[in-house]
Amino acid sequence: MNESLKRLLSGVVYVALLIIATSYSVTSFYILFGIFMLIAVYEFCQLVHLNKIFPLLFGAFTFYLATQFKTTHTNDILLLLATLFVSVKCVFLLFGTKERVDNLSKYVYVIGYVIFPFILLTKIPFGIKGFNPKIIISIFILIWTNDTFAYIVGKSIGKHKLIEKISPKKTIEGFIGGVVFSIIAGILISKFYIQAKPNHQDLSILIWTISAVIISIFSTLGDLIESKFKRIAGVKDSGTIMPGHGGILDRLDSIIFVAPFVYLFYQILYYVS
Repeated sequence: MNESLKRLLSGVVYVALLIIATSYSVTSFYILFGIFMLIAVYEFCQLVHLNKIFPLLFGAFTFYLATQFKTTHTNDILLLLATLFVSVKCVFLLFGTKERVDNLSKYVYVIGYVIFPFILLTKIPFGIKGFNPKIIISIFILIWTNDTFAYIVGKSIGKHKLIEKISPKKTIEGFIGGVVFSIIAGILISKFYIQAKPNHQDLSILIWTISAVIISIFSTLGDLIESKFKRIAGVKDSGTIMPGHGGILDRLDSIIFVAPFVYLFYQILYYVS
């Protein structure tokens, strides 16, 4: 089997599994993302040469508590603040000159960059009317749209490198193209997929347009941050579980970095409303 076919098949399986498990029930959604989280934790520990036992046990325990027991709004906000703190630390790592990660920072990253974002991700699709799988699926659609059109536009007309040292193929033109097409996708999602009530249609379009911009910016940053970790480790992929695509962390690096910022946006909407 050639590499392109292998990549296509594993990609189709991944997308189908994600959509089916997310749409079927809350339980299947939790199980899938719990498994994804544990694999991502394992891959990240391998990437930074960290003992895997404590992060895996801590991740499994906190994910179970967060998904099986109702948490207070205060606890959710504290979780969000802790995750945002580590996200800022990741951005400093990305733009800094540091080429190694100390042992304490490794634990901070595995908790705040991998485990906590997965927990926040499981909270995003819950609104006033309960679990809405369309929200998570829409976020993935926007990430995939951004990645696809950033690549197409960058390859077609890209001349100015975004951060050449970390990711030589990414261009400023590609980044702008990804944002523009994500906004278009966000508008289409709000009109034809989420289908808000007629008197809420304009607000829905605005919310998904802003979401598209947030997702485009932070999914790109998430991809670059994982590239920085791989560059420090001197490896091409975080794992080999997905033939032609690398590891689970390679596939979910965007969504886990996006999660706290989307959750923050939703909290702002909650307070404003």
